[in-house]
Amino acid sequence: MSCFFSVVIPLYNKEKYILNTLTSVLNQTFQDFEIIIIDDGSTDDSVEIIETIVDHRITLIKQPNQGASIARNNAIKASKSQYIATLDADDIWENNHLQALKACIESIENAVLYCTNYKIKRLGGLITPAAFNFDYQDHCLIIQDFFKANTINFIPTSSSVAFKKEDFLKLNGYNTNLRTGQDIDLWIKFGLLGKVAFNPKITMTYNLYDTLSLSNSTFNDDRYLLINNYKTEEYDNPSLKHYLDINRYALAIRYKLNNDEYNFKKIKGEIDYSNLNSKQKLLLKLPKTVLNILKNIQHFLIKNNIYLSAFK
Repeated sequence: MSCFFSVVIPLYNKEKYILNTLTSVLNQTFQDFEIIIIDDGSTDDSVEIIETIVDHRITLIKQPNQGASIARNNAIKASKSQYIATLDADDIWENNHLQALKACIESIENAVLYCTNYKIKRLGGLITPAAFNFDYQDHCLIIQDFFKANTINFIPTSSSVAFKKEDFLKLNGYNTNLRTGQDIDLWIKFGLLGKVAFNPKITMTYNLYDTLSLSNSTFNDDRYLLINNYKTEEYDNPSLKHYLDINRYALAIRYKLNNDEYNFKKIKGEIDYSNLNSKQKLLLKLPKTVLNILKNIQHFLIKNNIYLSAFK
């Protein structure tokens, strides 16, 4: 018999986090759910930790390592509920998370994506509220301009959303050709499909680990592919163009730090500069040495509980 939510958790080598993550699900005030965990070939003790928990609502599926997109797609295909709530294996839900999603679903029935508010845990343990480019108070609402609203922090995250399984399948799920940004690609597809709802209640903490430097070139080709998957759609959608230009700016900074002058100039030429703020325009003009200094200063400030961003 199906329940209201299928909680989907992809798992790969998260032995330090998975017990706390699972506990945060089991402690929800709203208890009508199943948990689908798909282990993507973990080589640590993640699976052994899960197997110590006795709860009939937990289903553990094991597969050879194939990547996050395939793991998430397979978990959702195996789910039995109408609504899917996604959760990363190293994030934590407040005990009101599913209740807040359910309240949003019941008050706004015609949305295709439901999101809750969240906090961000940054380098060194600094926690900041997520910042969005739209106004809200204390009630669930439809986001009137979803892509414009996403130009500071992402409104959806892989641990703060719910959606109908049928809509997910209609969109062909996560793009398995992307090795990074699969969730961002999915949110774009949902944003083009229909309305996005938002509950201002803060119900989870998103762990943003800054262990990978912006100068790491891994997956830059995938980032470029993601951004340019929507060339046709952005032509007639200024808000989507704005959102993608912010992502082009971020990738251009990566290219500059990688000394990839060819791709830096290419993606820079695709940006409509009216979609960037003054800080972003300035940063694109700065040499790599200055960018590195500024990045080090930002890390120093974060360690001292001060967070500054070029996105607001």
